[in-house]
Amino acid sequence: MLRLRPYNKNDAEIIMSWIKDESAFYKWTAGVLGEYPISAEQFNTVSNLMAFTAIDDNEIVGFFTMRRPNEFFDELRFGFVIVDSKKRGREYGKNMLKLGLIYAKEIFGVSKVSLGVFENNESAYYCYKAIGFEDVSQDEIEKYTVMGEEWNCLELEINL
Repeated sequence: MLRLRPYNKNDAEIIMSWIKDESAFYKWTAGVLGEYPISAEQFNTVSNLMAFTAIDDNEIVGFFTMRRPNEFFDELRFGFVIVDSKKRGREYGKNMLKLGLIYAKEIFGVSKVSLGVFENNESAYYCYKAIGFEDVSQDEIEKYTVMGEEWNCLELEINL
């Protein structure tokens, strides 16, 4: 049974092992955690956020964070969402985020959860859409320069 637990710094090596190349790293972090590759110590800065590890039968299968994007208490923002590369396509991402949405609503009492995803990360985009996230109309699309390319970041949200 899939469960969430607070992130433990000992989880870092396992989670980081799922990143197989530079492109995957930047799709996951947008470079916020540093330049590829990062150390476990650099990754552990996520401890400053509400970080969660997803486990199934005591095996680590996923990870994501929650944070408040502004000073108001009605919204949380998901970030650094990742599933074990060997377990993708088996609903772990969807189920992990559904648990996160329940937590956001029932524990934090928020009415909305948002997240950003790069346009070129189609599998993540469709995972988010499948659980009810909707595209947010943006006057100006946020752009990141990654590995010499310009990547568009799409904004999604779900009302709880």
